[in-house]
Formats: sequence, C-alpha cells, structure tokens
Amino acid sequence: MGIPPTEFERVVSDFYQDLYRFAFSLSRNEADATDLTQQTFYRYAKKGDTIRDTSKTKSWLFRTLKNEFLGQKRRSQKFQHVSMDDEINDLPAEETSPVTALDSQLAVEALQRVDASYRVTLSLFYMSGLSYKEIAESLEIPIGTVMSRLSRGKAQLKQALSTVA
Repeated sequence: MGIPPTEFERVVSDFYQDLYRFAFSLSRNEADATDLTQQTFYRYAKKGDTIRDTSKTKSWLFRTLKNEFLGQKRRSQKFQHVSMDDEINDLPAEETSPVTALDSQLAVEALQRVDASYRVTLSLFYMSGLSYKEIAESLEIPIGTVMSRLSRGKAQLKQALSTVA
C-alpha cells in the first residue's frame, strides 16, 4: 500500500516550504525544522493513503507536524540536551544583509514572546499561508477560535515588537 510515488512527489512539491516554515516557527532551529518536515512526509508516505478526502491533505500534514513537534518536545524533556554552540561558531557564516538579519532576529524574538497557542496560529496563518478553515482543521479547533487567537496573537506580537525594538 502507501502513496503512489507521483502523488507523493506532488504533495512534497506543493507543501514542503510551508511545512518547513511552520516547523521552523515551532522549533526555532533549522536542523529540527528539517527533521520535523522529513518526519511528517515519512508519516504521509506510510499513512497518507488513509486520508479519505484528499482536499484535507494539507491540514493533515500540518496537524501531523504539530503532533510530531509536541511528541519530540515531551521526549526531549526526559533527556539532557547538549549544546553544540562552539562547533556552530566554527562554521562559515551565511552572508545576509545586516539589516535583514537584525529585522529577522527581532521578529523571531518578538514571536517567541507570544503565548504558544497564539504563536502557532500566527505561524500557520502568516508563515504557512493557511486559511482560517485549514488552521481550524489542522489544530482541530473552531474557526471562531482561530480568529480570536489571531487577533489576540497580533496584539501580543505588536506589544512584543514595541519592547524588542
């Protein structure tokens, strides 16, 4: 069983960037975001044929990624994390504009000050481009809750940006 290779390739092509952005907004780490995205597509390859309505594939992927992130977070609390900051400093720096890097860093810092439930909703809406309906399906919450979380999240983000800058 499983997903036909052409269908799998189409889904990866259509949703990889959005899933990666969402994973990065949750994990705040490139390697973890890549792992989460790959794990999500692995699960899709194994269980994607159980999705009855293919229009729900996008929601299924985002819900699966969120659940994988939460599962990894629970597991990581059981084990000690070893930092590799020294090794990272030895890597060549990626060339970015100082202004862009500063703006991105401030935005990420501000987003991290937003409550987790609002942060997830903001990330799905702005970074992944999901509609209210898709967010509601992904998080298994009513659309009204999505709208209120976006509103409250924007207010918290605005406040966080004013204190970070």
